[in-house]
Amino acid sequence: MKIVAIAAAICAALALAFEGPASARDGETVTPKFDQGIPNIPGKSLVVVEVDYAPGAASPPHTHAKSAFIYAYVISGEIESKVNDGETHIFKAGESWSEPPNASHRVSRNASRTSPAKLLAVFVVDSDDKALTTPVK
Repeated sequence: MKIVAIAAAICAALALAFEGPASARDGETVTPKFDQGIPNIPGKSLVVVEVDYAPGAASPPHTHAKSAFIYAYVISGEIESKVNDGETHIFKAGESWSEPPNASHRVSRNASRTSPAKLLAVFVVDSDDKALTTPVK
């Protein structure tokens, strides 16, 4: 019975750690949702973040971790995105895209000036890559 209680306490602590504080910047809020090593792929982790954009908000241009393969899914609203030298595209709720390792994210913003937007970003990344994004200077 003690093992069950200890396991429950550990799970609760982990849930709090990953639901923990969100980082906010200029109308963009990034909330960690999941971070765990992938058992059958040593050295790789699955990291999930939720990005909330206020109306008209944008992320500054940035690069992603050199090892990160990213799947992005629009939960609500519309997100305008441009990756590397690709075309700028507006993705609506229910639509998704992927980004290759070492991608440069030149445009990432809420396409609406009146409604919020939200996306889920799923990273498959080297476990020791802790900086998922780096601003482009």
